[in-house]
Amino acid sequence: MNLKQLRNFLFIVALFNFSCTPYKNVAYFQNLKNDPRFVEKIVNYDPLTIQTGDLLAIHAASLNPQADIVFNNYIQYNELQPVSSGSTLIRPQEDPSSVGYLVDADGNITLPLIGLMHVTGLTTHSLSVEVQNKLEKYLSSPVVSVRLQNFKVSVLGDVKEPGSFNVKNERITVIEALSLAGDLTTTGLRNNVILIREEDGNRSYIHLDLTSTELIGSPYYYLKNNDVIYVQPGRARVESESPFYEKVGVLISALSIIVFLVRK
Repeated sequence: MNLKQLRNFLFIVALFNFSCTPYKNVAYFQNLKNDPRFVEKIVNYDPLTIQTGDLLAIHAASLNPQADIVFNNYIQYNELQPVSSGSTLIRPQEDPSSVGYLVDADGNITLPLIGLMHVTGLTTHSLSVEVQNKLEKYLSSPVVSVRLQNFKVSVLGDVKEPGSFNVKNERITVIEALSLAGDLTTTGLRNNVILIREEDGNRSYIHLDLTSTELIGSPYYYLKNNDVIYVQPGRARVESESPFYEKVGVLISALSIIVFLVRK
């Protein structure tokens, strides 16, 4: 192989090894209308409903704060105190988000004064109304708040910062979850992101296309508790990290040295 043939060979190998991800594979919402301001009505959002395994923070306030302690006294417990055998209460540890009532396998929680309540299928708002109505016989003008303590989503795969993320409110979208993970890398497959969802005893695998605006109007745009988003790596990512391409890089370096020596 003469010097010219060697240079051509190195050029072809370099192009093959360092191929770029096409721009058309990177942009989101590629079919978005090119209007200065496009507005559409939100029709695909449904409030979260309580499921088994959820951890609920329930707090009551009335005109008599001393009486409220009977209902809210779990906040003052610590991990050293025993838990009664009939209670579903989780004692606070170092993390305040671990305080609350765990929904058991039958969809129930046990509350002070009220007793057993079936809560699965309810929203946190509807549960707060039910608890408030039941407490009216014990407390003066009670106001009840209910919050989901263990709402989290997980993002893994070809993103910059994969992990599990706690959600402070009860509303998060696919795009917001991906932003928490630092967004996709340029090699992540945007047209075939997988959403894994467990609900009502079933596990679903849903394929999402981030390049289409249809995602925003889909029933899967808003995430639910314990949803998992998996971003599949593109071919360029897999090939760049394979042992074969590492060896090609070494080969190119070696051949470059040979070309330099021959030319010298």
